[in-house]
Parts: sequence; C-alpha cells; structure tokens
Amino acid sequence: MAMKKTGYYDNWVLANGVRTHYSWAGTEGPAIILLHGGGPGSSGEAGWRFMMPALAQAGFRAIAPDQISFGMTDGRPHAWPVLGHQSLVDHVADFIDALCLDEVCVVGNSQGAYVAAKYALDHPERVRRLFLIGSGTIAGAMKVEWPGMETNPGLLAIRNYDYTEEGMRKFLLAIVNDPSTVTDELVRYRTELSRRPGMREAREAFDSYVARMRREPKLWARYSLQDSLPKLAIPTKFIWGKQDKFAPVSMGHKLAELLPNIQFEFIDAGHQAQTDNPEVVNRLVIEFMRAG
Repeated sequence: MAMKKTGYYDNWVLANGVRTHYSWAGTEGPAIILLHGGGPGSSGEAGWRFMMPALAQAGFRAIAPDQISFGMTDGRPHAWPVLGHQSLVDHVADFIDALCLDEVCVVGNSQGAYVAAKYALDHPERVRRLFLIGSGTIAGAMKVEWPGMETNPGLLAIRNYDYTEEGMRKFLLAIVNDPSTVTDELVRYRTELSRRPGMREAREAFDSYVARMRREPKLWARYSLQDSLPKLAIPTKFIWGKQDKFAPVSMGHKLAELLPNIQFEFIDAGHQAQTDNPEVVNRLVIEFMRAG
C-alpha cells in the first residue's frame, strides 16, 4: 500500500495518543503544514505529492499529515472524529505540538481548507500565513448555498462510496480537471487506505456528529465561520479553480464578497487545484509564503 515517491518521505509521530502518519520534504526553513481534503482515501501524500518537493526546493519544510479517519493514521476508536470537523482541527493542533513547531504557515484544500482556517482562528498565535484552495466546506460554514447539491456527481460519489476501486475512480473523476491524473496506482492506493481497519467506523462517527450538528444550534455555532472568518487578521490568500465541478466557482465569488479581508484569485483548475495545475499553484503558494 504505497505510491512511488519522488522528493518526499514518510514518518510517524504520536500526537496526543494518536499514532499519526505524515509525508514530508525539506529540512530547513519555515514549516508549512499541508492539509488534505475529505474525500474517501485522502492522505497527505495523495493531496500534496506534487507540492512537497517544490516547497522543499524553495527553502521550506513541507509537512503533510494524514488527518484522523484518513490515510495511515491511527484508526482505533480513540482516534475517531467524534466531534466532526472540530476533531480534525484539534488533531492538527496536537500534531503541530508533537513536532514542537512554535509557528507555522498552513495550506488547506477543500475540507482541509476549513480545518486550516479553523486552526488559525483557534490558534492565531501559531499561524504566520494561511493559503486556502477551493472549499465547499468553508462555503457551507459561511452559509453560502451549494448550487446543484442534490445532483452533484462528486457529492453523490462520496455519499454512495462502496469501498471498491470502481467507486473510488468515480469519485476522483468527479473532482479532478484532468482525467489522466486518475491513474490505476492512485485509485488502488486510495481504495486500500479507505479500507484500513477502523476507517469505515471513523467515517460513520464523523457523519453521525455532523448530522447532529445540523440539528443543534449550539453545535453549529462552533462549526460556523460566519462571525469569525471575516475578522481573521492573519494574512490569507484563497484560490479557486474556474473549472471546479465539485464546488462551483460561483461559491468562491460569493465568498470573496463576504470576506474582503482575504485575497482571492481564480485560476484554471478543478477542485483539487494543486494536482490539476501544480506548477501554477506551487508558484502561487511559494510567492505568498515568501512575501511573509
């Protein structure tokens, strides 16, 4: 269960009792935490395999953890995300503490962008700069409507994911801009990760809490970004793929109106812009981080 690695490596750390796997590249310079999305079989490696070597070459330390309920990170019950998105945020905080990092830059894609933003809001003293990539999760937390939500192929592929390679391929083809990037190796790797012991139960725990959160205002208040994100004072850039089939670009334009404190840019890419158009996204991230 591995992909061919070029310019990055594997490691493990115990983060508040959770055995956490992460991929990394670079040994010197500012640390950049890379947070993957929430689709089945996601991992730090799958989400950031093209960015990690570029960041290392540019003089940064790139660190891409497998968040709880994903990748090769602990799948035992104590590591299940029983508080939904907040469990992911808290695990990232524990992970950064375990690596003894006082200050970091954070990059996040999709659900990982929400985790990145919420971590920055919860721990502003620890975050230097923030870079976000196409996130329907942030849009939802800002009460931005998701167009065509009930017929969205990507959302349906997540909802109906059956832990088969065919189901994984269907999901990946629904979120990427270039179908040629959905290789047999990637499909097999992500399917195997999603089948690891505890992953299905962890996902069920996450979904159960999210359903409860939508019913209970006190829980929604912790998840919502409506009041907090417009006040974020950390330098932040948000990019969105113009050809995003999963989270339509209209959501990004609406967020740009609601978040004048954040710099927005719309580029030629799909939902996972960092793998659709890596040269452009790598350059944008490096330029933004160097500016700080």
